[in-house]
Amino acid sequence: MGLWNFVKNAGKKLTGHGDEGPSADALNKEVTDLGLHANDVDIKIDGDKVTVKGKGKALTPEAREKLILAVGNVDGVASVEDEVETETAVEPVFYTVKKGDTLSEIAQHTLGKASKYHAIFEANKPMLSHPDKIYPGQMLRIPQDA
Repeated sequence: MGLWNFVKNAGKKLTGHGDEGPSADALNKEVTDLGLHANDVDIKIDGDKVTVKGKGKALTPEAREKLILAVGNVDGVASVEDEVETETAVEPVFYTVKKGDTLSEIAQHTLGKASKYHAIFEANKPMLSHPDKIYPGQMLRIPQDA
């Protein structure tokens, strides 16, 4: 459980034009569209902060981390407060993409080997569709078992 900061004006646009942020319904739809389990959590919005709260069922650490990223990597979201219980108390490791980063460089920096970029790609599916499709400000999961 924690508070995770995101780049507010980076990420997938779920709304039309203007400065309006995403609605809870739009975030629930995004989570569902990604194949994650939105029915296990409540998503609430207060300004540019999203709170994700579990409905009693403990999630796997992977499911929790993907849920945080799915709602956080959305245009208009500046932070995600995570109130989701997990099966084990593992702290997530995230990395914020900088301009010019590649998954290979991120893997070298975080996992010690550039060749482990595929592990980062796999850990971020379905949010990532291709290893070359990352953008500055995007937050990625760094798998600790790679």
